Amino acid sequence: MIDRRLFLGGATLAVGVPLLGGCAPAPTQASLRSDSSALANPGALPVSIVNNTGRFADGEVLVYVVGTDLTTNQHVWVDASGTPHPVSEGDNTDNGYTDYSIPLDALAGMTLPYMSGRIYLALGGKLGIRIVIGGDGTPALQLPAGWVESDHGFDVLHDSVEFTHNDAGMFCNTSMVDQFSVPIGIRLTGDADQTTGTFEPGGRAAVFETLSADPVFSSLVYDDLRVIAPGHALDQGLFPSDYFDPYIDQVWSHYASTDLTVTTNAGTFTGRVQGEQLVFDGGVAPISRPSTRDVLFCDGNLAAPNDGITGPVAAILGAAFNRATLLTAAQQPTDDPAGFYQSEIANHYAAVFHANTVDGKAYGFAFDDVEDFASYIQDHGPSAFEITLTAF
Repeated sequence: MIDRRLFLGGATLAVGVPLLGGCAPAPTQASLRSDSSALANPGALPVSIVNNTGRFADGEVLVYVVGTDLTTNQHVWVDASGTPHPVSEGDNTDNGYTDYSIPLDALAGMTLPYMSGRIYLALGGKLGIRIVIGGDGTPALQLPAGWVESDHGFDVLHDSVEFTHNDAGMFCNTSMVDQFSVPIGIRLTGDADQTTGTFEPGGRAAVFETLSADPVFSSLVYDDLRVIAPGHALDQGLFPSDYFDPYIDQVWSHYASTDLTVTTNAGTFTGRVQGEQLVFDGGVAPISRPSTRDVLFCDGNLAAPNDGITGPVAAILGAAFNRATLLTAAQQPTDDPAGFYQSEIANHYAAVFHANTVDGKAYGFAFDDVEDFASYIQDHGPSAFEITLTAF
């Protein structure tokens, strides 16, 4: 039922601050392929990027490939040939930031090495990626935080694709978990031919228009630049910290006298509310009443430990809270999207992406992969990976 992925594995990537996130140009394609890269890059996976924005020429699109080398566990950046390089504080040469950017029209060839990380795409400007010393004393990537107005690249349209590429295959997704700015679709070929994340025509505009018209969620919209996730908006005082509280109260009241069953790969677990905790049988750790922030981040009292028992149950509950299905179904998870987001109180930020993608899939919150509704694909015998910047 649940297959949680950790895309940025290995050493922790630092995200944001503070340290730990005329005529329109014709559609063009820049291939990032190199026949020789496999010699220096075992497992090299050919990548291509298609620019169908209709707004930005290839020379205005900057590509950044950063993450964790899965062999050395070092943070690395990848050059246009597909070669990974360990990051260093000495890379901060551009007014205190690195310049790992590769102009789309200058790409001579690239493949993805075995690594876990992100491919950032910036339209019309540079991103601020800085190298800092991490908690373990080694150089670490401090990545863009598009939800923070003071972030170096806040005024630049940008988005990213997350991936893990190793000897087991390619595992990748688009994501709106933190913010959304650029409509991106991905295609992975190999044992199969799979595509996800592609927006319907006019989908980006529909996202902005729908959220702008919502009296609560309109605070997430920054002009035509981006929309930020409600959890980040909550932390900035832009979204009500008690938004989910009435729904949580109803759930807690309902399951004080009604059984809630949750089925995972490990079995079916039955629980009831006892005071401030939802108590299950079968060795599941009690789950305390979550806050609105816990629901939006799928964290805190809804954090999912990687234990095979409590973690999957917490993930399913996190998805059910965001999709607002707990009061309509006492057996979780549910798999009919027609029943998702039907309550006045629900994660309507996530809902709007599902409503505007071709396959109905999106990563609108951390556990959106419950019952396979995330814009995620994988292949154990990958031969090519394609990213498409779709029309605005």
